Amino acid sequence: MVWGDKDNNQGPWGRPQVGGGGNKGTGGNSPQGPDLEEMLRKSQEKLKKMFPEDGSNNSKGISLIAIVIVLLWLSSGIYFVKADEQGVVLRFGEYNRTTASGLNYHIPYPIESVVTPRVTAINRVEIGFHSGSNWKNSKNSESSVSAESLMLTGDENIVDINFEVQWKISDAPDFLFNVRNPEDTVKATAESAMREIIGKNNIATVLAEGKLQVESSTKKLIQETLDSYKSGIEIITVNLLKADPPSQVIDAFRDVQTARADLETSRNQAEAYRNDIIPKARGAAQQMILEAEGYKQEVIARAEGEASRFLAVYNEFRQAKDVTKKRIYLETMEEILQGMNKIVIESKNSQGVLPYLPLPELKAKGKTEETKESKQ
Repeated sequence: MVWGDKDNNQGPWGRPQVGGGGNKGTGGNSPQGPDLEEMLRKSQEKLKKMFPEDGSNNSKGISLIAIVIVLLWLSSGIYFVKADEQGVVLRFGEYNRTTASGLNYHIPYPIESVVTPRVTAINRVEIGFHSGSNWKNSKNSESSVSAESLMLTGDENIVDINFEVQWKISDAPDFLFNVRNPEDTVKATAESAMREIIGKNNIATVLAEGKLQVESSTKKLIQETLDSYKSGIEIITVNLLKADPPSQVIDAFRDVQTARADLETSRNQAEAYRNDIIPKARGAAQQMILEAEGYKQEVIARAEGEASRFLAVYNEFRQAKDVTKKRIYLETMEEILQGMNKIVIESKNSQGVLPYLPLPELKAKGKTEETKESKQ
């Protein structure tokens, strides 16, 4: 089909060509442009050659085109799942199956379609602050979100909390179909769980030694809540980045903490003194008790020995009174005169002569012995 006739100087839409001279321009001197009619005519001739008017050949060409179209449609079902992804195949929009990483195939659209979420990627949700690209700046007051960060503790104090939750997809079908907005769900669940855990602890526990316990309890509570939703989300960790009193009262709170620290120091010193002095007192008391017991045993043993000795002497005295008296006399005198200077005078051979006593010598000897004893 030819749209225009070159001989009647009409264009393809039945309008006379400009210049009345075939392909010439308005003034007849303009350069020759592309012949649109010639291009269309050549295209029609090529199509006629491809599809002759013969019915058998025409049907073969149509069949060939149909086969090509079907092959292209079938080939559109080939898809590739990366190592960190899972393929979730939907049949008419409903979950059908899950495929592993690698080359896979599904019935082409619109019968089946595939979604490939990244199941090993670690996602991060921030509560109490917005860090942007650099989470290290999260402690700046400009990035803090007080509506999320201010929480009430169990002893009715307010604490400023900044924390993050890291999570990943554990079940791709549940993640895609059971939760409309997973990130918002994780954030809301994490904030609610943290408020509950903070409300069960005192502010001293949250600010000091109880941070690890708060993180562990919050992670457990978040996971239990998300599991009840069948969200297909696994909580990797909960990081408590900041736990401080509100900025309006932080100076007063630090003064209170300093006073409490001084109180604790004094208490520890008193406890240390008590732990030092009480064992010493108990040891001294026990020593006195043991010494008294020893003295008691010593006195009893000595008394029993004296009594036994007296009974033995008494029994001997009953058997031989004269000998026993003499022996007791001699032993007594020996005990009395043992440390004294003694002068023996025999009165039988004196024959009425007054004996001479060397008193100066005895006196000098007595002083010498006293000096020796004082030096010792």
